[in-house]
Parts: sequence; C-alpha cells; structure tokens
Amino acid sequence: MNKRFLIAIFLLLLFSTYNIEKKFELKDFKIKLITIENNEIIQEGVIKKNLSFLYNQNLFLIKKNEVKNKMNEIDFIDSFKIKKIYPNEIRIKVFEKTPIVILQNKKEKKYYTSKDDVIDFINLKQFQNLPTVFGDKESFKVFYENLKSTKFPLNEIKAFYLFESKRWDLITYENQTLKLPIKNYNKSLKNFHEIKDQENFKKYKIFDYRINNQLILK
Repeated sequence: MNKRFLIAIFLLLLFSTYNIEKKFELKDFKIKLITIENNEIIQEGVIKKNLSFLYNQNLFLIKKNEVKNKMNEIDFIDSFKIKKIYPNEIRIKVFEKTPIVILQNKKEKKYYTSKDDVIDFINLKQFQNLPTVFGDKESFKVFYENLKSTKFPLNEIKAFYLFESKRWDLITYENQTLKLPIKNYNKSLKNFHEIKDQENFKKYKIFDYRINNQLILK
C-alpha cells in the first residue's frame, strides 16, 4: 500500500479525534524522541549528539540527506535506516563497519575493513585480538584478496609483515612464521594451511617458501 496513502489515512483519523473547534497544526509533529538501534561499537550518545539538530523539526519535513551527512561524520557508520514513529519519534537503525585488521604505519594505527574503509584507531575491547599489518594499505588490499581466494583463515594470523621487496611474512597465533615468495604465493598459502597441523610439522616454527618449489623448515 502506498506510503502517502497510509499517511493520509492516519491524518484523517487524527483529525477525527480533535475537537471540532481545535485547529490542527503541524507543530504537533515536532520530533521529541530519537531512538538508536543495533549499535554495538558506537555509543548511543555520540549518534544522538550528531542528530541533535533534528529535535523540534517537523517529522514530515526531515531531509534524509541532512541526516546522512551527519551520520557519515561518525567513523564506524556503514549505513542506517530511518523510521518515523508518529507523532514525534524518529528511529535510527545503525549498521556498523567491522574492522578485519589493524594497520600499523610507524607510530600511527588505523582500523581497516573488508570494504576498504580506513578508520581512526580507538582502543576497543572487541577488536583487541585483530591481526596487525605492518605495511601499507594498498599492498595489503591486494594481498587480502589473494588470501580470501585461498580460503586461508584470517583469524589464525597474528601479524603481517611487508618487506621493501614487497614480500610478506605471516605470523600465526601458534607463533609459526610463514615466509612467502614475492610472486605466486597462493600455492604456498594453500600448502601451509594443509600441513601446519599435521603431526610431522607441528615442531617447526618457520615455513620458508621463498625459493621456488621448495619448503625449508626450521
């Protein structure tokens, strides 16, 4: 059913409840309440502060672009949905960005998401165990796409180290070091994932694939 038609029906019903001598005014639809839903990372107060300009605005006349601009000022906002609750409430359902790694560049830290977003770092308990990337974003972006294609589990990696030669070392939570070649490293990733938990390989801490078609164990 058409949304405008529903609003018209609602207004008609509302008119019918008014005393015939009382004049209906749009001021009765001024926003008095902002409700935030589905936020886990961003504090409700932060969102409400950015949306405080909505208070006392007419519920019928709010502009989504204005709300969008203010929401986009908050780093962890990915998207959101607006729902109007008549007569005077606006409800915001938030969808947050989820970091996959921490980018460490000299002394500066940033969160990085699978959607290629970079977010200013703040110390959050739920992200304390994210892997750290010691390298630039663009290089990691390419490497991450290759990592996904091999179905290598990201949650097993503690740190990524990029060298000047554009070669990567991976450190696992089992303190195993995976030394990858500069090119064609997908085969090495797959091999390591297949053998790392086998009994014959558990004693080794370094898996060196830098020489083509060779694996050196230490």
